[in-house]
Amino acid sequence: MSPLPLFFYEPLVRTALAEDLGRAGDITSTAVIPAELSATLTLTARRPGVVAGLDAATLAFRLVDPAITLSVQRSDGQEVAEGAVIATVTGPARGLLSAERTALNLLGHLSGVATATAGVVKAVAGHACTIVCTRKTTPGLRALEKYAVRMGGGGNHRFGLDDAVLIKDNHIALAGGIRTAIERARAGVGHLVKIEVEVDTLAQLEEVLSFGVDAVLLDNMSTGDLAHAVAMVGGRAITEASGRITPEIAPAVAATGVDLISIGWLTHSAPVLDIGLDYRA
Repeated sequence: MSPLPLFFYEPLVRTALAEDLGRAGDITSTAVIPAELSATLTLTARRPGVVAGLDAATLAFRLVDPAITLSVQRSDGQEVAEGAVIATVTGPARGLLSAERTALNLLGHLSGVATATAGVVKAVAGHACTIVCTRKTTPGLRALEKYAVRMGGGGNHRFGLDDAVLIKDNHIALAGGIRTAIERARAGVGHLVKIEVEVDTLAQLEEVLSFGVDAVLLDNMSTGDLAHAVAMVGGRAITEASGRITPEIAPAVAATGVDLISIGWLTHSAPVLDIGLDYRA
């Protein structure tokens, strides 16, 4: 898949480095490591998983010292076994150690997102549905986290509030009803903008379908209700299941025939993939 353009994440990496290096830089490495010393270190997976975030990690090293080079053995989107070398990093030793934590924070987190996504994607293999993420992302990391979801084999829901209409329960309550909310949305956005409505019950779904929306978000429904909802929609709109969906129950949800399964924890709670920066003399 195409890498993210540099401008998407360069400001974030610079901010993270500034946060870590502070006002005086890496005083430990400056004091302990000779300025002329070069070294080669390996980025090594300490657990099996899927790699994501190598470009951001590389940028962290290069911003600290442009003389640092990175040779990739396992690229973004590839599965790695425990102990596998992901990349080899070579250059001035001080710079390697100064950039280490920022690079590993980004690489470990994003690889964790990709790994979690891949796990759910595998769980629903054989069913015609796509696993997608949500807007429940770490502030400032949305582009990178959604990229990591794609590296894990998933897809992306909205990138922000500005690229699609999603009418949720509070919108409906404050607008005064489903009909009013949909009519106002249709009148207020351009003809290329899709409209999705969240429903909690089959009765709400029936009402929404009478207005001809593009997609319906079936929130916290049982698998029985999801199957009924898919039958009610009958292909007239995209169906999306959401709400506390784990890898264990994802296959049953996928079996109902929904088009999408959206999962917030892929980005807000995925465990970090343990990756180390190791020196091998």
